[in-house]
Amino acid sequence: MTISRRGFLIGASAAALSMPIRSAAVAERPKGASPVPARQVKLKPSMFLDAQETNRRYLLSLSPERLLHNFYVSAGLTAPAPAYGGWEAMSIAGHSLGHYLSACSLLFANTADAEIGARIRHAVVEMARIQAAHGDGYCAGTTVERNGRTLDGKIVFEEIRKGDIRSSGFDINGAWVPLYTWHKVHAGLNDAWRLADVAEAVAIVEKLAGYLAGVLEGLDNAQMQRILAAEHGGLNEAYADTYAITGNRRWLRMAERIRHRAVLDPLVAQQDHLDGLHANTQIPKVIGLARLHELTREPTHAAAARFFHERVTRHHSYVIGGNSEREHFGPPDQLANRISETTCEACNSYNMLKLTRHLYAWDPDAARFDYYERVQLNHVLAHQHPQSGGFVYFMPLSPGARRSYSNPEDSFWCCVGSGMESHAKHADSIWWQSGGGLFLNLFIPSTVKALGFEIDLDTAYPFDQHVALTVGRAPAGRTALAIRLPGWCDAPQLSLNGEPFAYRKQRGYAVVERRWKAGDNITLKLPMRLRVEPAPGDDNLLAFTSGPLVLSADLGPADQPWEGLGPAFVKSGEAAELLRSTDRAHHFDAVCATGETLHFSPFFKLYDRRSAMYFPTFTQEQWARNRQSYLAGAEERRRIAASTLDIVYLGEMQPERDHDFRTTNSEVAQWNGRSARKIPQGGKLSVVLRVRRGRNMLRVTYWGQDVGRHYRFSVDGTPFATERRTGEATSGFKTMDYSLPETIGTLDATVRIEVEATQGDGVIYELRTLRA
Repeated sequence: MTISRRGFLIGASAAALSMPIRSAAVAERPKGASPVPARQVKLKPSMFLDAQETNRRYLLSLSPERLLHNFYVSAGLTAPAPAYGGWEAMSIAGHSLGHYLSACSLLFANTADAEIGARIRHAVVEMARIQAAHGDGYCAGTTVERNGRTLDGKIVFEEIRKGDIRSSGFDINGAWVPLYTWHKVHAGLNDAWRLADVAEAVAIVEKLAGYLAGVLEGLDNAQMQRILAAEHGGLNEAYADTYAITGNRRWLRMAERIRHRAVLDPLVAQQDHLDGLHANTQIPKVIGLARLHELTREPTHAAAARFFHERVTRHHSYVIGGNSEREHFGPPDQLANRISETTCEACNSYNMLKLTRHLYAWDPDAARFDYYERVQLNHVLAHQHPQSGGFVYFMPLSPGARRSYSNPEDSFWCCVGSGMESHAKHADSIWWQSGGGLFLNLFIPSTVKALGFEIDLDTAYPFDQHVALTVGRAPAGRTALAIRLPGWCDAPQLSLNGEPFAYRKQRGYAVVERRWKAGDNITLKLPMRLRVEPAPGDDNLLAFTSGPLVLSADLGPADQPWEGLGPAFVKSGEAAELLRSTDRAHHFDAVCATGETLHFSPFFKLYDRRSAMYFPTFTQEQWARNRQSYLAGAEERRRIAASTLDIVYLGEMQPERDHDFRTTNSEVAQWNGRSARKIPQGGKLSVVLRVRRGRNMLRVTYWGQDVGRHYRFSVDGTPFATERRTGEATSGFKTMDYSLPETIGTLDATVRIEVEATQGDGVIYELRTLRA
């Protein structure tokens, strides 16, 4: 079989989700491959089925009425249940409902679970009632705080309609990313129609699309770009999907207009300007371009999507496949100094896998699924706690870090929403079809029924190197079966009915074309060896992988403090020889530079453990020269970490939200590889930070070349320090410490720290409180 770029016309966004139940109203660009419809794939017992079942229990524990609380209030209806906590008690309320609809629809598309289907239908029926009460198509839960009062966020959309547009970077007119939230609801309704066959969703989504289009269509280009500078999710994708569903070209025009030129135009020009950008703000925009390419055949959309994917996966990603530090991209190939407790936001990986499916569908190459598998095994499985079902926002990679899981009713971060979806679709990417042949891309125990085949896939992979395929039913003629040969495996071996056989290797696949019969068995053996992967930016900072799994050192229980210095290694030969095999697959022992024995095991399984993933590595001579300075530096980092009470990274959305950020006139800046806040002379910003009994300090981070600028600092309205940035301009970040008034140290509490730029335009990167 020749893998063809010619494929089947498939329904809306099949490359991003599962094969739709409903066919599209618009003929799309032919694809090279399409996923086998999720309904035709049944998961067999495995950790993937366990994750799906854990997620199902969580989805069924949630109340559609509570997720809709603000929607009822906005429409003037009595809310039958209270709102949830966390982000659902904030201005962004409503985004979780959209994720919930998509997650339930994904699960229903795979399992036809009647209870899940009933939840989707109930939520959609209630949304129709809410929308009817508004009478103009509006249906949202956004709120906005003004003058100490919580107001219905609809006023923000009506202000936008009039051209009144204000943003400090993460809001529009004071409402936290209202278009991002709108996208989640819009996408959830699209999915309820395509994947769960809820017919009522179409009428709701068309009215919803019409309301927002009516708001945006009257804006000029400059106003539109001002709107799009704030995070808006994949709103272009949602409109493109609605066009595909309905055939209404108004939605296509809207999708094309939702184009953030400052980000997307450089990608079209094949330029990497990602440094300093909020990562997950950008990825959905590119998914939208990919979707538009499928509908319009515009080549520049595809070129931008391919370029972005290549840059992120090869130049901005950590060993587990995730990307971003404190939610932001940094300079390409410079990750070694960006390994912290706030690496790899889960939403980023969720969206990068969606984008990967688009690109693979256009041009099926096994290398795409080498990346997909790395992320799914090492990040997505680590993201969900297997017992509680809680989700992790950041996947911390620094030594001694632990994972922080969501609370079922009082978190509702964005990564909870994407987590609901990620663990509802483990069946949607295992099997694909192209040119009349069947492709196996992921080694997940399953049964597939497609193209006249019924095949059982049985394996304990990745903890065993064998994958068995048994044909239960076979098509009548010669048919090709293409099996991915992972790029990490040096010597894969295949046998047919117990005997080795020759196969054709093509684009990373073993292609076997024959007249199959019931009872045929293929066994794939994937020998797994230990490998070393340097951190981009430092060839001596190493991570270890075993087969497809990333390894991590176990540094003890998550509920116990860890005050180690961070393990390092001294090598005399090959770095891979530092780890010694044990009698368990993917488990190793190693002796670090200080003589301590470390135990290594798969990173994703360390749910309730502290861990270390990247290790400074020295030769004998280097260690002799650098031992004292390394230990001193590690000790200083440990001391600062132990003394820190609270910290806010300015210019970054979530840290600012977590610390009740307020400002007059400051704006987000991305300079010197970090986010910051630029405060015009006379402007102010303030945040709430924790203090403790006793003496406390405020540590402020500046850039060394920013001289000639003066600041005044206040705590709870009382001035306590001034700073005059004088002297020689030097490169690098500079920190200054200021003693907080002793009166605030009489109890454990929070205080409001205010910074005023009194001369020149101030630039502040970080505020941190410490024990003095």
